[in-house]
Amino acid sequence: MVKQINPMSVDFAALRTLRLVYDHGSFSAAAEALGVNQSAVSYTIDRLRRVFADPLFVRQGAQMVATERCGEIVAQAVELLGGFEQLTARSDFNPVDTAHRFSLACNYYERQVILPDVVRRLRREAPGARLEVINSAARGKEQLVRSQAEMLLGPIRPELQGFFSRKLMSDDYVCVVDARRDFVGDGLNLERYIAAKHVVVNYGGGFQSQYLLNLEAQGLEIDQVVSVPSPASLQFMLPGSDLVATVPRKIAQGFRETVAIIDCPLKATIDLHLVWTARTHHSVKHRWLRDLIADVAQGARGGSLFRG
Repeated sequence: MVKQINPMSVDFAALRTLRLVYDHGSFSAAAEALGVNQSAVSYTIDRLRRVFADPLFVRQGAQMVATERCGEIVAQAVELLGGFEQLTARSDFNPVDTAHRFSLACNYYERQVILPDVVRRLRREAPGARLEVINSAARGKEQLVRSQAEMLLGPIRPELQGFFSRKLMSDDYVCVVDARRDFVGDGLNLERYIAAKHVVVNYGGGFQSQYLLNLEAQGLEIDQVVSVPSPASLQFMLPGSDLVATVPRKIAQGFRETVAIIDCPLKATIDLHLVWTARTHHSVKHRWLRDLIADVAQGARGGSLFRG
């Protein structure tokens, strides 16, 4: 008979081990992160399996997959760990003194419009801090859950328990084209827009722009001649071509020296959200950075952040 373990014997160290195994999907990777040998991690997980009467992790081929019950336990553990960290954190946080390595997941838009001023502010106000920026693509929620990022900056806001979010700003869409196109002076009406040849930014296939959703809702379709994962190459692709690209206005402003910017006949906006989890919700240092990012976004609402 398997000896029953008192649930009250589970401590924060065991919960942290569980979260790291869940985050990394590997006993060995969790052991490396903790600085212990793999047998210590295996022992802890075995104890937790007996406490919760669940295998927690199972093998599927070459992969180790968390059970549904394990996901529920980790979600609660993250809240408990975050609350305890808040209890033990100093309340007199001073950004000048911090050496924390913040991690932020975002994509091209955020790196162009928000991140430059965030970095400048960090260097002035928290010179000892570090910032790791990773590409989120469509994996932002997973990166938060697995602690690969502490915050997610982008248009996607998970509507799930344990996630917190803050809307920062909205941007509208414009069309960018070769400056010599014959309709630049007159603008684009919807009929001409539909008839044009388009280069579409698909953002790696994980996000669909609102203007495309609005087109679909109206039963309309554009001729997508070229599809690219990022707006980064548009300023080089559009000059000398007959293509039209539809992008957020603040991205277009960065291309204004090489292309013409025209109002889009479709009214659509992109909303930018800052998202985080219960793990950092009560953290003073993370709240400070969230406020800093929101302050930068507030400034971005009124104009472009691109510097001449």
